[in-house]
Amino acid sequence: MAQKIFVLDTNVILHDYECLFNFEDNDVVIPITVLEEIDNFKRGHDQINYNAREFIRILDTFSGEKLMAGGVSLGLNMGKVSIDAKNLQIDIIRHAFIENKADHRILSVAYGLSHEKDQQKQVILVSKDVNLRLKAKSLGVMAEDYFSDRVRDFEGLYPGKQEIGDVEKAAMETLLSGDCTISPEELKITSPQPHEFFILKNKRNSVLAYFNPETGLIHRMDKPTAFGISPRNAEQAFALQALLNPNISLVTLSGKAGTGKTLLALAAALEIRRFYHQIFLARPIIPLSNRDLGFLPGDIEKKLDPYMQPLYDNLNVIQNQYKEGSKEHKNIKKMLENEKLYISPLAYIRGRSLDKIFFIVDEAQNLTPHEVKTIITRAGEGTKIVFTGDPYQIDTPYLDAHSTGLTVLIERMKGQQLYAHITLEKGERSPLAELASNLL
Repeated sequence: MAQKIFVLDTNVILHDYECLFNFEDNDVVIPITVLEEIDNFKRGHDQINYNAREFIRILDTFSGEKLMAGGVSLGLNMGKVSIDAKNLQIDIIRHAFIENKADHRILSVAYGLSHEKDQQKQVILVSKDVNLRLKAKSLGVMAEDYFSDRVRDFEGLYPGKQEIGDVEKAAMETLLSGDCTISPEELKITSPQPHEFFILKNKRNSVLAYFNPETGLIHRMDKPTAFGISPRNAEQAFALQALLNPNISLVTLSGKAGTGKTLLALAAALEIRRFYHQIFLARPIIPLSNRDLGFLPGDIEKKLDPYMQPLYDNLNVIQNQYKEGSKEHKNIKKMLENEKLYISPLAYIRGRSLDKIFFIVDEAQNLTPHEVKTIITRAGEGTKIVFTGDPYQIDTPYLDAHSTGLTVLIERMKGQQLYAHITLEKGERSPLAELASNLL
């Protein structure tokens, strides 16, 4: 296959600081404008700032004259990386677009490289900005999204459950007996995933079950409850079963608004809180229209209140299952006061110890795959991590349902014994909320 030249946009680097090493034996070109933009992101505590700093450190290991002239090898069987300070003001770019901005200078580099005399390699602009990709294509420049951490078949993503009808009478009787277990073969289930859930039906009965990877058998399950919260459908029962299972260290719950993802995770955490030092409930902060929080009025707590309020709302639902003077009601209040139950923006938890923690990450669809990896790899002994989110409701401009960290996590963790996933599809807020979620 002929070698190519990939020109990187800034957002690719801020998405994955190790992106240089994901282009096989092809060459990578970094427009000098990209370095200028990355410099603006170096300071801060968010993941995007960390990525900017780490990329600069990596690039510095390749520093030297060749980086600006000819390029430096990225390693064995890999291409070269170089910085391009030329081609920043191509006439056709200046005439096509009124504004002189960073995007257009980056596009100008890709255009200039593709039109260099005797250029034998195909030049491709890599950007997570769909509008810049469209601009490039309109000028005849090849452009692609960054695909290295992207799920190709989103519609076929592992749902964590399946329904099986026409279960034979003898098999159903075995499940309904005192033994409550049966081999997958007897149910004609081939290659079940660890902790996969099943709705088993025939004309007379319906049974909920799951595959236990330790026994290799399908186990019948009853609907569990957690801290006053009872599941309203089979999916919620499956979710609670996974959340309460001490043998599962990582759980993902995906689904549209109103399916109960966060509520179930929090109820389960409170139900088994005695096994953990602390419950963390966090979510990434994606400001309105992706503007910085600084434009909002008030101190930092007032700025963050609107983003954290949905988490408190879920906690109030659980708390209100009990009378105000009851022990359970008081315990939740006491846990908040003592920080045994800690609700915080995700960025504020970075650096804290994650040993023996029940860690719930809400709105995980707004995290990149690298951010998800960073969270999981910091999990200490006895920690359980739960990611909840809706891949169809992404609030950051450079992620979509195929590239969000939540989707990539579901795809790559499928089949692992420490992992369980459930896609919740049925909304339980109200008929009106369900109608709006489906139609609007």
